[in-house]
Amino acid sequence: MSARAIGGDPPLPLRPMREDDLDAVMAVERRAYPFPWTQGIFRDCLRAGYQAWLLHDGATLIGYGVLSLAADEAHVLNVCVDPSTQRRGHGRRLLRTLLRIARAQGAQRVFLEVRPSNPHAVALYHDEGFNEIGRRPRYYPAANGREDAIVMALELMPEPEIDATRDAMPETGSGPDPRTPPGAPAEPAR
Repeated sequence: MSARAIGGDPPLPLRPMREDDLDAVMAVERRAYPFPWTQGIFRDCLRAGYQAWLLHDGATLIGYGVLSLAADEAHVLNVCVDPSTQRRGHGRRLLRTLLRIARAQGAQRVFLEVRPSNPHAVALYHDEGFNEIGRRPRYYPAANGREDAIVMALELMPEPEIDATRDAMPETGSGPDPRTPPGAPAEPAR
């Protein structure tokens, strides 16, 4: 996986989540959400074979994403970044990783739910091309009862054909190369 870092810092590595990561995952989940997933939910996702990826800076977990795939659809189940490292592009990187995986696995559309009370996440999803397609009433637990979920969807377009002009084009610095599969080393600059 390659990504261009903001401010010249090297990109943080991504790797698949494992069961032995769940204590660190739960620590981030509890810091980020007033109503966190349980460790059992994460364990069930891993055992079901869902795509689950960690973003880390070596010893410290920065964030993670979980994606389910079935037929030609994908569902973003969780994208979470530790509150101490939010607003630095980590959530976008995790989301784009999940979208690349969905596309590579043949998904034609991706769905997700998001709290209306999370305007930064709503803005990120809109910015990445998701559209609101409905609401799920009283979907999330909330301090004063329940909160609706905004249901969003993204139609995935096929990957563009790779052609000989790619090597002749300058780097734009606009983000990760969508042709690089998750976990692959960054391609050296030419």
